[in-house]
Amino acid sequence: MRSTSEEPVPLHEEFIYCCGAATHVLKCGPWKDLSKDESKNLPRLLFMIIPGNPGLAGYYRTFIQALYCGLNQQYPVWVVSHAGHCKPPSGMEMIEDTDIKELEDVFGLNGQVEHKLNFLKKNVSKDIKLVLIAHSIGCYITLEMMKRASELQVLRSVLLFPTIERMAQSPQGKLMTPLLCKLRYVLYMPVYLLSFLPEGVKASLVRFALRGMKTCDESSITTSVNLFSVDCIANILYMASQEMMKVVERDSTTIKQNLKKLIFYYGTGDSWCPQHYYDEIKMDFPDGDIRLCEKGLRHAFVLDASKEMAAMITDWLRDDLTKL
Repeated sequence: MRSTSEEPVPLHEEFIYCCGAATHVLKCGPWKDLSKDESKNLPRLLFMIIPGNPGLAGYYRTFIQALYCGLNQQYPVWVVSHAGHCKPPSGMEMIEDTDIKELEDVFGLNGQVEHKLNFLKKNVSKDIKLVLIAHSIGCYITLEMMKRASELQVLRSVLLFPTIERMAQSPQGKLMTPLLCKLRYVLYMPVYLLSFLPEGVKASLVRFALRGMKTCDESSITTSVNLFSVDCIANILYMASQEMMKVVERDSTTIKQNLKKLIFYYGTGDSWCPQHYYDEIKMDFPDGDIRLCEKGLRHAFVLDASKEMAAMITDWLRDDLTKL
């Protein structure tokens, strides 16, 4: 199923308003428009990435290119940023200048769910089947999407390092909850001051922060520079604070209803969803496709293991795709 070509795959990049919020979309493949009215030769399947938090599309650039090549360039692979998790280009505001407010609290956790559903409604034909590949809090969002919009033609949902329960009680959650819920505003001033630094200096700071990694994806470094935007970081931290408060109980009902469509992939040393979360869901759903990482991949796999993850996913989905 893999392409032998090592050449970089060109991407189509868009900044749009979705639910009134700035949204960054990366599209891999020749299909730039999948709406019913605009495209005549629609593919049968769309691979759509639902990011974690920070939900900047650029973190998944290498991942979607590798996935597209692994799928023999047969299907479009798109990643849609979370609402407001981007640095809009010059001349574009973070919030659309309009009197019509499409959605209350679009930057909150519930708003991000509706944001993805709205994107699909406006940009993807109902006739196209979906493979949803979600990461971290994107897994919670994906389960909510399947719950709220059962009409979606979801062939598979792949949930990577899923933060779908007890986030505040996780080891990392215990550390971050006080900061995110009570002290996040303190972080805005240093980010504001750092935002005036030259782009090259910002990139050097990012490299210094990630210096402990043997290999770091270059696109992760360039994307991380956007975190010096106060508006962007404010939206990221606000969403994260809601995650700590709202992601409590696992939605076992939705999981049970869609179990045959779901693949879970847990980490062995993941401080956001520790291994005993895996043990418990495996016990509750013994017939589910629930896997434990044997490769030592980190929760933020996009920093250094995008190609490895893409290769695994193409292997997992081979049988599903041959049946299309």
